[in-house]
Amino acid sequence: MTAFLSGTNMVGGYGVVDILRGCTIEVESGQVAVIVGPNGAGKSTGMKALFGMLKLRQGTVTLAGEDITALTPQARVAKGMSFVPQTDNVFASMTVEENLEMGGLTQREGVQDTMAQIYDLFPVLKEKRYQPAGQLSGGQRQQVAVGRAMMTRPKVLMLDEPTAGVSPVVMDDLFDRIIDIARSGVAVLMVEQNARQALQIADRGYVLVQGENRYSGSGPELLRQEDVRKSFLGG
Repeated sequence: MTAFLSGTNMVGGYGVVDILRGCTIEVESGQVAVIVGPNGAGKSTGMKALFGMLKLRQGTVTLAGEDITALTPQARVAKGMSFVPQTDNVFASMTVEENLEMGGLTQREGVQDTMAQIYDLFPVLKEKRYQPAGQLSGGQRQQVAVGRAMMTRPKVLMLDEPTAGVSPVVMDDLFDRIIDIARSGVAVLMVEQNARQALQIADRGYVLVQGENRYSGSGPELLRQEDVRKSFLGG
């Protein structure tokens, strides 16, 4: 059986250089999948390929069993995918609520109900809903970015380095909210530099090296592997 979102034997890159060299990444509905690995391993490139921002030279991407390899990012959003980049992921001059409203533009109904769910998920955003997003802390801006992505009511939520630059306390809270999102039935796929902490919450983990799958398994399985701990988790 094919996973809900699957990128199989993906080969692609920039110019004539292949960054992805046959890697496979999958995530099921209601689960968290995490991609870790050294800098330059192809983690973010893999996410872009899955979202249609990078054209593959080889391989296929499927969503709910449908081949979406040739679809644009916009078409993938219409199919239920949402992507949060690492940087420049909020409209800094707009208020928190305006950012969320922008995320809901594609929805014909139920926008206010969805926004209420986002405020339940991230209570601090309700407190600061009339404040410009650019005035928030790094962790709060990340909450806005995730919240805006969730306004599309996605089936797949893709996060590129969601805890970059935030404190350990904020990181733990973001991971808790990501677990909550997955438990609601959303397939969550994220690239994360905080590998040990991310694998602790991962139903599925992928260690990429030079665009290839070096290790894969559940988060706990990867944390128990001595080679993974020594090479990628600091011992």
